[in-house]
Amino acid sequence: MPKMLKNVIKFICFFGVGVLLIWLFTRNIKADQWDQIKDAFKRANYWLLIPTMTIGVASHWFRAVRWKLLMKPLGHQPTTLNTFFAVMVGYLVNLAVPRLGEVTRCGIIAQYEKVPADKLVGTMIAERAVDLVCLILLAVLTVLTQLELLGSFVNEMIFQKISDKIAHANGIQILMGIVVLVLFIVLFIWLLRRFAKSKVAVTVKSLIRGITEGVLSIGKMERKKKVWFIIHSILIWGCYLSQVYIGFFCLPETSHLGMSAALAVLMIGSVGMIVMPGGIVAYQLLVQATLAVYAIPLTIGFAFGWIIWTAQTVLVLVLGFGSLIALPVYNKKKNAALA
Repeated sequence: MPKMLKNVIKFICFFGVGVLLIWLFTRNIKADQWDQIKDAFKRANYWLLIPTMTIGVASHWFRAVRWKLLMKPLGHQPTTLNTFFAVMVGYLVNLAVPRLGEVTRCGIIAQYEKVPADKLVGTMIAERAVDLVCLILLAVLTVLTQLELLGSFVNEMIFQKISDKIAHANGIQILMGIVVLVLFIVLFIWLLRRFAKSKVAVTVKSLIRGITEGVLSIGKMERKKKVWFIIHSILIWGCYLSQVYIGFFCLPETSHLGMSAALAVLMIGSVGMIVMPGGIVAYQLLVQATLAVYAIPLTIGFAFGWIIWTAQTVLVLVLGFGSLIALPVYNKKKNAALA
C-alpha cells in the first residue's frame, strides 16, 4: 500500500474518532445549556485572541531556537528559520497523524540542512524528555500552591486512574510483561551480534549510536548554551501560561481568575493535548473540569476550552501550511545566495 494512502487512511480514522468523541461529549448537553454556550460564544472578546496567538508564535519560535541549541554540540547549526518551519510543519502533521510530526520535522531538517536524521531523532527525544520534566515541575508547583483546592481533584483525575489500572493488573500479568520485555531485549542484542556484519545490523547500530548521541547532546553543551537552553524552556512554558491567562479575559465569567487558575488549566490541559491527537475533546473536557473547581459553570468552561483550543489549532494550521510553502522558497534563495 502506498505511503500516501496509508497516511490518508490514518487521517480519516483519527478524524472519525475525533467526530465520534465530540458527539459523545456533547450529546447529553441540554437545550438550555446550549443556549448558555452560544451566548458565551457571542459575548466573547475575540480581539484578545490576537495577543494570545502572538504569544503562541513566540512560544514556537523559542522551541525552534531551543532545538537548534541541541544540534550545535553535534556539529550542526541549521538556520533558525528552517528550524522554525520544521517545528510548525511537525505540529501540522501531528493534527492529522499523532507522532508522525516528530518524524516529519526531523526529515525536513535532514533534507534542507543535511543533518543526520538519526541524530535529530535523539535531539527530539531529549527535547520531549525536558518538556516532560517541565510539565511534572509545573504540576508539583500548581498542586503545592493550591493544595487545599486542587489536591483531591488531581488525585481523582490523574493518580486515582493510574492506581486503578495498576490495581487491575495482577501480579502474573506484570511479571509476564517484564519477562517479554527482557526476552525482546536479549533477542535484539543477540541478533545484532549474530549478524553483526550484515547491512541491516550495521544500519541499526548506526541508528542507535546517532539517537544516543542526540539524546546526550544536552550534556555536551557549553555551560553558556545550557543556561540559554534552560531560559528558552522557561520562555516556552511561560508563553503557554500567558496564553491561558490572557484567554481568561475573553469571557466575563473567567476574567477574575488569576495566575493560579491559569497554572491549573495549563497543567491539566497539557495532559489532554498529549493523550489525544491535537487535544481534540480531551483538552476541552479537562479544561472544563478544571474550571469547575474554581466555581466556573460547566457551560462557560465548555466555551472557554473550545475558544482557546480553536485559537491554538488555527495558529498551527496557518503557520504549518505557511511553513510548507515557505520552506522551498526560502531555501532556494538561501542556496542561491551561497552559490
